Amino acid sequence: MTDWLLGLVPQYGLWLLAATTFLSCLALPIPASILMLTAGGFAAAGDLVLWQAFAAAAAGGIAGDQLGYWAGRGLGAAVLSRLRADPARDRLLARADAMMDRRGLVAVFLTRWLLSPLGPYVNLVAGTARYGWMRFSLAGVAGEAVWAGLYVGTGYGFAGNIAAANQAIGSALGMIGGAGAVVALGYWLFGSATGQAALRDRNG
Repeated sequence: MTDWLLGLVPQYGLWLLAATTFLSCLALPIPASILMLTAGGFAAAGDLVLWQAFAAAAAGGIAGDQLGYWAGRGLGAAVLSRLRADPARDRLLARADAMMDRRGLVAVFLTRWLLSPLGPYVNLVAGTARYGWMRFSLAGVAGEAVWAGLYVGTGYGFAGNIAAANQAIGSALGMIGGAGAVVALGYWLFGSATGQAALRDRNG
């Protein structure tokens, strides 16, 4: 399927790119990241315009986020109960719910690009919980801009060498995720130490 889609990029270009990112934000198994890298490569070759490829990818993702949010807001309980019947999706929904509880709309931003498999489920959870539409949209647009810029830009920078671009982006995201885990651990340790010190002071 991936090879077939890649073959359509020169012919359908921006429309295909927007449709791909849109469908991927609805949890459909579409290789959106590979298509964005490919579009960046075509932009490097002069077959697509770079900013248009970026805009198409981001627009498709934003539209998919909005559909997911409003599906959650209008049909939340019914949609969630159907998805929870599948154990794999139930686990993803549980993680999305936990992220929204702990991180709020920061979770929306991060699940657009760093934790993208959770993105569609965070959209549903946010809509069902009736998080503010404006705040959700701002976080979503920012996250989709990072996602599109990261993949289309990397494809452009590697001039269509998808394997090398994919490896580079995977390494970069791994480093970002690792750094985030270290920061979170440091924050937790600092909070624990501060709390224990305060407790000792109170106990005199």
